[in-house]
Amino acid sequence: MPLHPQAREYLARYPSDLNADLAALDLDAIREMRAQDAFAAYRGPLTKLPFVRDEEAEGVPIRIYRADPGDDPLPVVVYFHGGGWVLGSVRRNDAAARDLAIRTGAVVVSVDYRLAPEHQFPAAADDAWTVVRDIFARPAFYQSNGSVAVSGDSAGGNLAAVAAWQARDAGLRLAHQVLVYPVLDVAMDTPSYAEFAKGFGLDAEEMAWFARQYAPGADPADPRLSPLRLPDVSGLASATVVTAGCDVLRDEGERYAARLAEAGVPVGLRRFEGAVHTFYVLPGLFDQAIEAREYVAERLREHL
Repeated sequence: MPLHPQAREYLARYPSDLNADLAALDLDAIREMRAQDAFAAYRGPLTKLPFVRDEEAEGVPIRIYRADPGDDPLPVVVYFHGGGWVLGSVRRNDAAARDLAIRTGAVVVSVDYRLAPEHQFPAAADDAWTVVRDIFARPAFYQSNGSVAVSGDSAGGNLAAVAAWQARDAGLRLAHQVLVYPVLDVAMDTPSYAEFAKGFGLDAEEMAWFARQYAPGADPADPRLSPLRLPDVSGLASATVVTAGCDVLRDEGERYAARLAEAGVPVGLRRFEGAVHTFYVLPGLFDQAIEAREYVAERLREHL
């Protein structure tokens, strides 16, 4: 598959996501990586909104965004950032959350879930579910009209998928789930893992390293870690799945979309050909990010 010209230019500068000796990445090095953001200038504008506030949901830090200046109840989109369960934060993904609020017109709740290796599996998944449950329990606090969707990219897509099946099992009806190049199976044995193992941004070895930081010793078939292994996907919320054509995670996202469709779950799947992992969060580098974000927003507006 040919790389998009912008992806080719990106990889010439950043051949791998971590660009580090994985064996040397101790906790101090990880924390230093968290404190830096080489891509800050490419994450998009920090558009001023009438309402941005830091809060907590049962002890989990969140940031609430609202682009509508009024106070009428609105749909809510919960956003889980990526970063391999190890990196990322609400602050780093501030521009993405603001953009989502503007494009959808919904209240956006961005979640600062606990990170590994300090907090290992299932800490991040537990935090994600805590926030979703709290939004249903306290709609007035979030100015929610009762229509709630979950969304996330990469490891955040994993958390969104896990929260979606937990909501189903708890009898809470989600309006939609958005999974952007999600991590859905830590078996890492798909053809895309072989095809794009090295030199396409997120290396296969890096993804394995992330999984070891988050879930050492965990059962890889646990659906809280690998939602693709969920025995029954019927009755899940309708879904939008976005994949990157040149990404180790491509096949598991597309397999999950196929499983949902086979179970009768309405699903929209879109692959961005020639794109590499992380394109969605860097609109300053990838024109496809804008296209993908508008596709996601259109799908959310349709289902919320």
